[in-house]
Amino acid sequence: MSTTAITGLLHVAIKTMDLDATVAFYTKVIGLRLVHRPDFGFPGAWLGVPTPVGEAVIHIYAGGPALAAGGGKVPTNTGAIDHLSITAIGWNGFRERFAQFGLPWREFVIPKTTYWQLFVFDPSGVQLELTFDSDAERIPVPDIPEAKRYQAGESFFDPSCYVGLKDKIAALAA
Repeated sequence: MSTTAITGLLHVAIKTMDLDATVAFYTKVIGLRLVHRPDFGFPGAWLGVPTPVGEAVIHIYAGGPALAAGGGKVPTNTGAIDHLSITAIGWNGFRERFAQFGLPWREFVIPKTTYWQLFVFDPSGVQLELTFDSDAERIPVPDIPEAKRYQAGESFFDPSCYVGLKDKIAALAA
């Protein structure tokens, strides 16, 4: 019998109707970097996610692959992807970025562990979970206000918060 093992995450693919806003969110708000993407004949981007054993990639697809059956918009919050989880450093910095860009987020401290989490949505409605190890943060355990506390299954995605996100990012970069 052959030995089998899962060795890591290679990529996650996200469909979007607004490639520019989605790429801006992941690069300017979250801090990922663009990596080389071959020309597949339709728009998209690849974003590198560093890991201890290499780099995973987030594929962003726009245009044809991002259309629902019949050519309509891709539905958001469909459960096709519940959330994407990546590890991060800089708890307070990410909170400040989300506030700076007017993006709603939620916070959670996993009981009896050293892990803290921030939850935010991308412009396409995919929930992103950023997980922090408190040992690396070197700050006190956060006191999370009730209004910011993450509740599993409770959606706080508000598409109107992402209108003009590209412009906000550009204005801050200028």
